[in-house]
Amino acid sequence: MKYFWIFLAVAVLLLGGFIWYKFYFVFGEGVKSGYLNYAVKKGNVFKTYEGKLIQEGFGTTKVGGALGSNQFEFSIEDEAVFKQLELNSGKYFDLHYKEYHGSLPWRGNTVYVVDKVISMK
Repeated sequence: MKYFWIFLAVAVLLLGGFIWYKFYFVFGEGVKSGYLNYAVKKGNVFKTYEGKLIQEGFGTTKVGGALGSNQFEFSIEDEAVFKQLELNSGKYFDLHYKEYHGSLPWRGNTVYVVDKVISMK
């Protein structure tokens, strides 16, 4: 019976470590710049804030390899940041973001989470 409890404790620790690494460990962070295409609040059960930046320059699209603009889709946790973006759609923004390995339904639809606006032009 002693080995069962040791095994259970190790399994719970490993599972907890995996969940923390997958959903809460900040894999990367940085700044993206571009024109704000939209900022919306959407969701069926969890209402989350989502947005999209159109970055300058061109790249190939995922489907068909056609030429298209670079897009950065992101989620927003802070309502104050969302309000600032929502009121200034179409302007040029520098946004600070954090990148996670996985997304959570209450955090947003993407692995990129914008946490602050650095500048707006």
